[in-house]
Amino acid sequence: MTELEKGMRRLSWAEAHMPVLREIRERLKKERPLKGLKVGMALHVEAKTGILALTLAAAGAEVRLASCNPLSTDDSVAIALKEGHGMKVYAKKWQSQAEYYDSLNEVLDMAPDLIIDDGADLIAILHTARTDLLKNVRGANEETTTGVVRLRSLAAAGKLKFPVIAVNDAKMKFLFDNRYGTGQSVFDGWMNSTNLLVAGKRLAVAGYGWCGKGIAMRAKGLGAIVIVTEVDPVRAIEARLDGFEVMRMADAVKDADAVITATGCNAILAAEHFKAMKSGCILGNAGHFDNEIDKKALESMAAKKERVREFVDEYTLKDGRRICLIAEGRLMNLAAGQGHPAEIMDTSFATQALAIEYLAKNWKTMENIVHTVPEEMDAEIARIKLRTMNVSIDELTKEQKKYMSGWEEGT
Repeated sequence: MTELEKGMRRLSWAEAHMPVLREIRERLKKERPLKGLKVGMALHVEAKTGILALTLAAAGAEVRLASCNPLSTDDSVAIALKEGHGMKVYAKKWQSQAEYYDSLNEVLDMAPDLIIDDGADLIAILHTARTDLLKNVRGANEETTTGVVRLRSLAAAGKLKFPVIAVNDAKMKFLFDNRYGTGQSVFDGWMNSTNLLVAGKRLAVAGYGWCGKGIAMRAKGLGAIVIVTEVDPVRAIEARLDGFEVMRMADAVKDADAVITATGCNAILAAEHFKAMKSGCILGNAGHFDNEIDKKALESMAAKKERVREFVDEYTLKDGRRICLIAEGRLMNLAAGQGHPAEIMDTSFATQALAIEYLAKNWKTMENIVHTVPEEMDAEIARIKLRTMNVSIDELTKEQKKYMSGWEEGT
C-alpha cells in the first residue's frame, strides 16, 4: 500500500465516523458561505483535521493547512490531501523548529481572510512578524486551552487586532474532546510508544483540568494507582473526592513509575523533580507545547541520551538512574499516536466549521476580543450528535418552562 492509498483510506474511515460534520458539510456545500474566502489553518495534520479542511473547501473556501506541532503530522494524510484532493498542505512529521515556522509562514503567504489556529502560533506571527497581513484578517478560531490563554492575554493588553472565537471553550468541545478524547488518546500514545502495562503502576497526572480529569479517569480504568498534582485548591479537592491521591509534585515523583503533564504551563517537571525520581520513571506530556518538561535541564543532568524506541528517549543520569521521555516531550497522543478518536473530533470540528461560518457572516459587528461560542451553536451540535447516536431526550412542557422562568411559586 502506498502512502497515498493509506492516507486516502484514513480520510475515508474518519469521515465515516464523523456524522455530525458530514451533515453540516452537506448544508455548507449547498449554501457556500465561504465562497471567495481564504482560510489559513494550523492544526494537527491527521485524518480528522483533513475532513474539516475538506468541509471548509466544500463551503467555498480556498484552504491552506500547516501543522501546529512539529511531530503531530500523519504523513500519509498530508500526502492524500495534497495529491488526492489538490489541497495546499505544508506539514510533515519530525519537522525541525525552523521547518515548522516556515510552514506556518507558507500558510500566511496566502493572506488569509480567516484563521483556524491551535495554540495561537499563527495568530502570534500575524501580530509580530507579519503585521502587514493583519488588514486582511476578518477573524479566527482557537482550538485549544493554551491558545485561548495566550489570546486572552493579548486581548487584555488591547493588542488583539481581530475577533477570535474560543472554540476550545464550547461545551461540545471541552467536555468531550479535552476529557474523553485526551483520556483515551494519551494512552493510545503510551501503548504505541512504550508497549508497557499501565495496570499496577503509580502514575502521576499533573493538572486536573478537563484534560487531566480524562487522563486520570482512563489511567484508573486501566488499573493504575493515580496521583494528581495541582495548584488550584478547588480542583485539588475535586480530584481527592474523585478518589485520587493528591500531593505536591516534589512528593509524587519519588515513587512514580510514570508522570504525565497536562497543565498548559511551563517547567512542571524541572531539575528538582528529576533529582528525586526513581530509575526507570517514564515521562510524557499532553499539554500543547513541549515546555512542561524541562528538557534542557534533563539533558544537562544526563551522561548519556539514547533513542531506545521510535518515540522514547532514555536519559542515563550521571548517578546511573535512567529517565525515559516520550515523543521529545511533545503531545504524546499525537506525536506517538493518531490523536483523539474520530467520534470525539466530530463534534469539535463541527464547532470549528460552524464558528468559521459565523465569523464569515458576522465579523464586521464583532469586537476585537476573545468571544465565546454562541449557546445555540453548542445546542445545535448536541442535537445533531444525539440524533446520530439514536438518542431521544425529553422536552419541557409549556407549564414547566413557565415554572422554570418564574419566581412566585416554589411548590
